[in-house]
Amino acid sequence: MHRTPLTLIALLALASAAPLAAQPPVPAAVKTALADPSRPAADKARDEARHAGELLAFSGIKPGMKVADFMMGGGYWTHILAALVGPKGHVYGYQSTEFVKLRPAYGDEQKAAVAAHANTSAVTTPWQEVAFPEPLDAIVTVENYHDLHLSLSPADNALATAKKLYAALKPGGLFLVVDHVANADPEFKAPNSLHRIDPAAARQEIEKAGFKFVGSSPLYANPADPHDKLVFDPSIRGKTDQFVFLFRKPK
Repeated sequence: MHRTPLTLIALLALASAAPLAAQPPVPAAVKTALADPSRPAADKARDEARHAGELLAFSGIKPGMKVADFMMGGGYWTHILAALVGPKGHVYGYQSTEFVKLRPAYGDEQKAAVAAHANTSAVTTPWQEVAFPEPLDAIVTVENYHDLHLSLSPADNALATAKKLYAALKPGGLFLVVDHVANADPEFKAPNSLHRIDPAAARQEIEKAGFKFVGSSPLYANPADPHDKLVFDPSIRGKTDQFVFLFRKPK
């Protein structure tokens, strides 16, 4: 007999409390940023699959904003954000000390991405010490929030770090979170075993840090993903079911 996955039940409950936000059209400023000739060709080749324009339209990020790319990886979003916020804005490419220690190449990639833009700076701290030189309008983290629950950190790491991100934002500031969906997992075991996170548990934790839920987008939804495979498994890599949540720091 077919049974509805617990995570789906949780998501439906969330949706009843806050309906899915309508997908806005991609603004001209976002299209211009994606077409920026200084972006790496390899990044541009990924734009369609990553729905970069649609995600940034949903994020509400605009020219002139001060933004952090939290856990920036190779800098894919950093490059786009730098072009989007423009010379009157600023982007902080953040990488954690913990991750740079595990893989020094993260630090090299961070330096390379930041060096490519006059309006971009590197920030590297331990997760629970994250801070930026000025109050921010928005923080973006894509496929990385679950990493805050990895066993290399204290049990309270995710909540403590979320509170630091909350403090880093201006009143009214935005927090965009994209991550791989796990089945119901209120104890956060899936981040270590599958590099996934339970959306309902993640939302509850982020709200506990003080954020208010704005809405979600089905942009990366894939109902064919059983949520029980490691995200790097060849059968699902690049095709995982992902949630897109937008939060705001109250004014």
